[in-house]
Amino acid sequence: MSDARTVPIRQQLSWRAIVLGVVLSVVLSAANAYLGLFAGLTVSASIPAAVLSLGILRFFADANVLENNIVQTAASAGESIAAGVIFTLPALVMLGYWTDFPYFQTVLIAGVGGLLGVIMTVPLRRALVDDSALAFPEGQATAAVLKAGYGETAAVGIGTLLAGAGLGAVAKLGASGLRLWQGTAEAAVSIGQNSSFYIGSYLSPALLAVGYIVGINIALPILIGGLFAWWVAIPAVMAFGGADLPSGVAGAQQVWSEQIRYLGVGAMLVGGLAALWTLRGQLFGAFKQTSSTVLPSEKDLPRALLIGLLVALAIPMSVLYSVLLDSVVGGVLVAFAMLGAAFLFSAVAAYMAGLVGSSNNPVSGVTIATILITALGLYLLFGAEQAGPASALIVGAVVCCAAAIGGDNMQDLKAGAILGASPAAQQIAQILGVIAAVCVLSPILSLLLNAYGMGVSDAAHPHALPAPQASLMVAVVRGVFQGGLPWAWVIGGGVLALATLALDAVLARRGGSFRMPVLAVALGLYLPLSLSVAIALGGLVAWLGGNRTAPEGRGLLAAAGIITGEALMGIFIALPVAFSGNSDVLALDIGGLPLIWPGALLMLGLGVWLWRLARETGSDVSTHS
Repeated sequence: MSDARTVPIRQQLSWRAIVLGVVLSVVLSAANAYLGLFAGLTVSASIPAAVLSLGILRFFADANVLENNIVQTAASAGESIAAGVIFTLPALVMLGYWTDFPYFQTVLIAGVGGLLGVIMTVPLRRALVDDSALAFPEGQATAAVLKAGYGETAAVGIGTLLAGAGLGAVAKLGASGLRLWQGTAEAAVSIGQNSSFYIGSYLSPALLAVGYIVGINIALPILIGGLFAWWVAIPAVMAFGGADLPSGVAGAQQVWSEQIRYLGVGAMLVGGLAALWTLRGQLFGAFKQTSSTVLPSEKDLPRALLIGLLVALAIPMSVLYSVLLDSVVGGVLVAFAMLGAAFLFSAVAAYMAGLVGSSNNPVSGVTIATILITALGLYLLFGAEQAGPASALIVGAVVCCAAAIGGDNMQDLKAGAILGASPAAQQIAQILGVIAAVCVLSPILSLLLNAYGMGVSDAAHPHALPAPQASLMVAVVRGVFQGGLPWAWVIGGGVLALATLALDAVLARRGGSFRMPVLAVALGLYLPLSLSVAIALGGLVAWLGGNRTAPEGRGLLAAAGIITGEALMGIFIALPVAFSGNSDVLALDIGGLPLIWPGALLMLGLGVWLWRLARETGSDVSTHS
């Protein structure tokens, strides 16, 4: 295996590695932007990017494994920055502060957040990667894929990835473009005169694949949260106070939208704060260790460069906050608060990535805590009208992007440490990946907004992307600045989160692999049940296939391909829809309502395929060292 001392940085950061990494960063950021707005979840792009890199660079005789590592490092930055953006910036549109996603403001906010994530985690590298027992599971998996080399292994892997992408794209075109079948199967069972029990599932291969990747230990708690909301809380509200509500599916969805989803808000708030409290000792220890360690300039980016970048990023944000608050002093104070929160939450995300991986990192939970604290502070200092929710959301967006990149950065640095890569080369690749992704996210988000809508569906956009995290951010800031937040449900969600934390502690003491992560349960409380069911089916497929913890081998690559194919097709379909202003522009007239069974059969077929791949032994592409 090559070592950084024998492979110069210029050979790691080759032009072909940079170009391929930047291109994949753009593609994967677009795919994850769609997926996050649709499902409220994103998945790590490191392993798919590593396989694609191996498949492409294998045609160059002098390519080395550290070039492939640079490609996946830059590419995964695009996925991570997309998560930070779609969790927060759509909230500015939902509030009416933006009508679309203005290019330069989007680039500024997302770019500052992403670059802060790179900068803030540099001083933590030794403590969390080199001198720590943290597993960084996806970093180890990525390194194992890259160690496999360029032979038949890479060809098999990229073939599986592309096959999944093709199937995902065809499924999305048939359901959302041509409208050959319904995208959701749902029904409600009436109990008594008013109460209804809702059941349904999106017929989305991407959601099936998401559940397969995150595994049963995440998918099942999401489903449990959803079942409590839709089978306990909603029927109770309809039974005791639903005389004026419509019956069936419409009534259940109305109660969820107006009341029950705020259980998720409270649970997310408590879960995010609990994550911070749990990690307090480890973080303080990391800071103490870092302060006494001089990082060698030949391994990390020079400190002088990082300080210069920090100042350069803080100045435009201070100006932006000063304009929003109509106060120079206030703008500077908010900018300092933003920098402090970005450092703290980047460290939290980095540590959590070491524990549970990037895909399961509770970035949205800590972002909600940031927005709530910032909103309360701005309200007390500047009042509701002067500050407004926009300032709090922009602080939250910067922090969310920083935290997303922070966790991803450490995961990539772990892979590099195993392979013998130069951290400085990887940090440069991260910066390039962030810049490339933020330059294209604004038009992509505007396209999706005009084609599908975001948040609540209406007559103009009957198939709006749910954007669950962004909707939750809107609920929080509106509740602080305008009132009207149903605090009883928020408090109830907090109580449920405390009960979940207690149950998780019991499960931890008993041992075993199954746990009850509070943020997964909170997400289930907040998501439509149809999303949770589809994700849970994917987790069940992985479990039945023998993957009790994390997916392995070609099944992981097939699932990643399905997600990417469906997401990219969703963006492709959005082009004619946005330009024509007609959501049915591609729909075929097949007579009558679209059927359910073709989509259900497709889900069944893909589930069987993933199950068979999960059962493979001696997989051609290993994802664990």
